[in-house]
Amino acid sequence: MKSAVETLNPTRVRLTVEVPFEELKPSLDAAYKKINQQVTVKGFRQGKIPARVIDQRFGRGAVLEEAVNDALPKFYTEAVNEGELNVLGQPEVDITELKDGELLAFTAEVDIRPALEIPDYSGIEVEVDAVEVSDEDIDKSVEQLRERFATTAPVERAAQDGDVLTLNLEAKVDGEVLEDGVAEGVTYTVGSGELLDGIDEAVKGVEAGNSATFTSELKGGSAEGKEAEVKVEVTEVKSRELPELDDDFAQLASKFDTLEELREDSRKRLAQMKKYDQATQAQEKVLDELLKLVEVPMPEKLLADEIETRKHNLVNHQLGQMGLDLAKYLEIQGKSEEEFDAETKEQAEKGIKTQFILDELVNKEKLNVSQEELTEHLMRRAQSSGMSPDQFAQAVVEGGQVPMLVGEVARGKALAVVVEAATVKDSNGEVIDLDDEDETAETVVAEAEGTEAESADEKPEV
Repeated sequence: MKSAVETLNPTRVRLTVEVPFEELKPSLDAAYKKINQQVTVKGFRQGKIPARVIDQRFGRGAVLEEAVNDALPKFYTEAVNEGELNVLGQPEVDITELKDGELLAFTAEVDIRPALEIPDYSGIEVEVDAVEVSDEDIDKSVEQLRERFATTAPVERAAQDGDVLTLNLEAKVDGEVLEDGVAEGVTYTVGSGELLDGIDEAVKGVEAGNSATFTSELKGGSAEGKEAEVKVEVTEVKSRELPELDDDFAQLASKFDTLEELREDSRKRLAQMKKYDQATQAQEKVLDELLKLVEVPMPEKLLADEIETRKHNLVNHQLGQMGLDLAKYLEIQGKSEEEFDAETKEQAEKGIKTQFILDELVNKEKLNVSQEELTEHLMRRAQSSGMSPDQFAQAVVEGGQVPMLVGEVARGKALAVVVEAATVKDSNGEVIDLDDEDETAETVVAEAEGTEAESADEKPEV
């Protein structure tokens, strides 16, 4: 076999391959054997039909077609390896010559990873938010805990903000009660905004046993999006009572004996959370600066496929689970279809650039992924996908996506290397030391590549 590579542009090549006919013999033998098992000829046992009879009855062309289809992937792979090409996606193959007994020639156009030059990235500087926990932050955290331990008690008065009500609802459209527009015994907290627009204004000032009517656009059901006249009957009003902020509350809500100990623990936890957010912010900003440093030619077909994949995942998985279509989603977001397409293209380009650049860094820095690192990453991905580790691992193996997970971990390590070399300062001008942040880097890389919310078998191999 002879092959030659022609560079069409920085991300696409054309392979020209010539195969002597004798190298097709294994595939020809396999073709005759396959046809033998599929046809019957009077006077011959199935599987024992001579080749000349198959040629006479079914045509030599059918045999050649079967043999070429069988052989092409092998010869294409040999040509790719011979040319030391890093191909992307499937090739476009064109058989240019097929002479029986003489020659098979074909061309294959395919996208390739562009050659990248990674410049010195040690000069990258970014600024992040300082880790500061205020008394107001602690007050808010303790108040949220206090809310969880609130109790309710029936009251003989009109409903007001914060009360917990029991309601009966009836919705009418064009004067007719909807079949799915009646609900009884609904629990609702005044001011939460969790039901219908206008309900808070309607129930405020209403006592148990009384009702009110208001107009609202329905958010779901058979008349979704239509204006409805809604009758709301208040059957019970309960006030929410919060526990006193004292040592007794600390003992009730935590392992601590005093309120001061509880507040100090809140300060430590908030500081840890802000430290994590700071690391994420640093890595996002460093990645953005790194992407600016490297010129990345964009494979057009790969970009088109990535855009289509992102749209498919959004519409069929994320929006589908919420009962929304793309038009409704865009209406909620206040975006036009053109704006959505432009954003999706920008995100897809960033994802591809991120992968190309970090993969190049993995090779340049000779980064390896240990079994322990892979297992830890798999556990985190399983948790974010809502699957058990065993289920996720099985899906990864069956989908042949283990190399994809290894790549994610390696790219996280590559980004961590860049962050370590960069200068990161907080808003107070202090230099920040980000140690052992590979896990955070993996999350940042996954977000940039658009893989964070996808299942193991949805991401195309790049």
